[in-house]
Amino acid sequence: MIKYIFKSICILLLLAVWPFIVSSQPAPAEDENIPYLVTFGADSDLSWGDDDFCQIFFFMVPPSHTDPIYLRVFDPDIGGKLDEMKTSFNTTVRFSVYGGKNTWSNEDARKDNPTGNYKSGNLLASHNFGLEERYDESWYTFGPFIQQEGEFVEELGGYIFKLIIQGIDGDDGNLYKLYMSTSNLENQYIEGGNIFTYEYTFRLSDDPDNVSQIYPYLDDRVTSVKIRNYDWDNDGSIRLVSVAKRGELCSISNEGNWQENTFLIEEVEKNTSMEIQFVKDPIKKIRNNNVVIIVQNQYGESLPFFVIPIGGRPVYQPVLKMKAIPKK
Repeated sequence: MIKYIFKSICILLLLAVWPFIVSSQPAPAEDENIPYLVTFGADSDLSWGDDDFCQIFFFMVPPSHTDPIYLRVFDPDIGGKLDEMKTSFNTTVRFSVYGGKNTWSNEDARKDNPTGNYKSGNLLASHNFGLEERYDESWYTFGPFIQQEGEFVEELGGYIFKLIIQGIDGDDGNLYKLYMSTSNLENQYIEGGNIFTYEYTFRLSDDPDNVSQIYPYLDDRVTSVKIRNYDWDNDGSIRLVSVAKRGELCSISNEGNWQENTFLIEEVEKNTSMEIQFVKDPIKKIRNNNVVIIVQNQYGESLPFFVIPIGGRPVYQPVLKMKAIPKK
């Protein structure tokens, strides 16, 4: 009986930590319910769901991890089963890894558009991908890199690497996934690591029952947030959840345009992650919907989306109002 109880406790503990193990450092994270990231070629129509044909992700390596790391890309080529073709596959997308001074700390690297010195830092590796069958539904690995090749950022608690994915030419959509790993051959998570971006461009699931969600982080300076969404195709609703917000609705964009909303941030929401939920319309059944999301604070600074929400997924905490009982 004691052995059975011990075994049951072990199973429960495993189930409790399992979501953190299996979703440690992929982007998109598994619990985001986002099938793929997407970047279009530079000649693409803006109405296909990419506003600037560029996406930048940052990889945080904790000081405690001293072994080499690898940045892996699933299906980096443009062609085959997963990618979005316009007429025929003619697109080139460049993946470039940066490290060293100013990789993250240069403000241009954190803006919502690829302008100025967004390629700050030292170029560590780069590869242009086109129609290459050997990478179709397969992994390409950058690295190895050691932590000192990244930029140490004290406020983020680790060494930062930057991956810029940019459409060079063509008009097709490149769908892919990212992973930070301890191995060049398989995906092995790095304890204490994280991946984040300031502009999230991704493909929604075609399944209307599959609610996608991403997690912007609110630091202690944030008093209000502006949530901007692009090319939502009027596909259902976008909801906001936090420790103080139960599910406030955002205005939704249609094809090729932006919509935005501003929300005040309460003191209890500071230093927590917020959840933005994307709920598809089950009647319209829109397929291949690509969307861009940006969240900015009251100063116009873009806020980071972490694949592992800092502090965990937000849970709304209703305020209980106590009613005084009159004395007899």
